Amino acid sequence: MAKNVIEIEDLTKHYQMGQTLVRALDGVTFNVRENEYIAIMGPSGSGKSTLMNLIGCLDTPTTGEYILNEQRVSELDDAELAQIRNREIGFVFQTFNLLPRTDCLSNVELPLIYSGMKSSLRKKQATTTLTKVGLGDRLDHKPNELSGGQRQRVAIARALVNDPSILLADEPTGNLDTKTGDEIMLLFEELHRGGNTIIIVTHEPDIANYARRIIRLRDGKIELDKKVESPTLANKEIQLQEA
Repeated sequence: MAKNVIEIEDLTKHYQMGQTLVRALDGVTFNVRENEYIAIMGPSGSGKSTLMNLIGCLDTPTTGEYILNEQRVSELDDAELAQIRNREIGFVFQTFNLLPRTDCLSNVELPLIYSGMKSSLRKKQATTTLTKVGLGDRLDHKPNELSGGQRQRVAIARALVNDPSILLADEPTGNLDTKTGDEIMLLFEELHRGGNTIIIVTHEPDIANYARRIIRLRDGKIELDKKVESPTLANKEIQLQEA
């Protein structure tokens, strides 16, 4: 039986804005098991970005418990959070966040540099990961020499290269056209089938329906937590093969 990668219990995040207390997250509880594929949704101001930042160890909660792979993240200091981020979480951003003057191989090597891996091993592991996402022939290309979809694949390779516990993607198709976005979502599907635990933050129902579970937030609380009965997958695979 798959174990829990994430355990979140009664998590809150409050901000003081003048005389007003903003309850960005207001008592959120859920678990994530190994190899789950989850979409977190919600309108603007629902708390989904705040929750993503907490899951990604970019921020700490006001109250509540966050356990990541049996580590109490909610009690860690900034240095410990940085170590957890590099070791346990692979980030994929809407805007790719690649170094513009650096080739694909060097971009993907970055997390391995932070973890102290030797140069020869870094290059081998980064090459293997780029090949895994279909860019084995683009190792020496810089971001401006790639299409948007290829740049997102580099970003996904960088997120994967440390073999993280969680792949955390923020609006990963937001800067892509529909066909390229579908191709990126099919890559996420391949990664899910390969055993990766994936959490996607999105406001787009079409993207959320690729996942196997949807958590929808409203006003800092979980409004809905349900399984996706028929993921948007088989039809897209057929359409892309015919295109």
